[in-house]
Amino acid sequence: MATVTTVDVTAWKRRFALLMATFGSLFVRPEPRSTACAYVRGLLSGVERKNSWWLAEAAGHAGPRAMQRLLTTACWDADAARDLVRSQVVDHLGPGGVLIFDETGFLKKGTQSVGVQRQYSGTAGRIENSQLAVFATYATDRGRGLIDRRLYLPNSWCEDAERRDRAGVPTDITFQTKPQLATDMLAAAIAADVPFSWVTADEAYGNNPAFRADLRDRGISYVVAVACNTRVRTALGTRRVDHLVAALPPSSWQSYSAGNGSKGPRNYHWAWISLADTSPDRWLLVRRNPTTGELAYYL
Repeated sequence: MATVTTVDVTAWKRRFALLMATFGSLFVRPEPRSTACAYVRGLLSGVERKNSWWLAEAAGHAGPRAMQRLLTTACWDADAARDLVRSQVVDHLGPGGVLIFDETGFLKKGTQSVGVQRQYSGTAGRIENSQLAVFATYATDRGRGLIDRRLYLPNSWCEDAERRDRAGVPTDITFQTKPQLATDMLAAAIAADVPFSWVTADEAYGNNPAFRADLRDRGISYVVAVACNTRVRTALGTRRVDHLVAALPPSSWQSYSAGNGSKGPRNYHWAWISLADTSPDRWLLVRRNPTTGELAYYL
């Protein structure tokens, strides 16, 4: 591991100051501008819990009020902040990257946070009281960064006008599935000229025909995971993807690396099947774990 020097730390501090100066334009008053800087510094620190109380203590504040005001009543444009982050990420990572859509959960104790309910959270790996949000990530060989986000608002919230009003949810926000939220972020990335080459996402998005159709209609290349029971059209008719793979001869599989993971090289067996569809460039890609035999399917 490379040794961190005082020169490195000084350079990081200078870069951080320049970055926060850029975001300073979002705030009219100096107080929230200063609090925002302390808040971001706290998020990047080793503070165990990233709530207003802990971040305020790390910043040397007497209490959490300034941090809480920043997130509740201070006047600043979160979407404008998003646009600045996106610009910084793209400038730093360069063109030709991959646009990745995925969701994450935020575990909650109470019932007041917008969108909270008992639902499956990948963070917990089970059904928990949580919020869910869909994120767009831009990734190149130089690294990766989040460039957009959408909070998932369940039907239980969308249909409860009183609850929405208490939580300050705008009246024009209607129910959208997670793939629809991803499609909105895709359109925003295109409008912002994010220079991505293709899109990828897991089964929650790959299983959604409308999400895939939107990508095809826009002429965007993609690799999305799908379930084993997904049906595709081939020269022999419509077939389930797992049935197609079960009929493959051993010679169909080739070994390729998926790059290094936390435990070293990730070598898999891969198969590539042409699909008889409306487009000549649609394929089924299959990944097989050489140790366990576990299969993953992608269109």
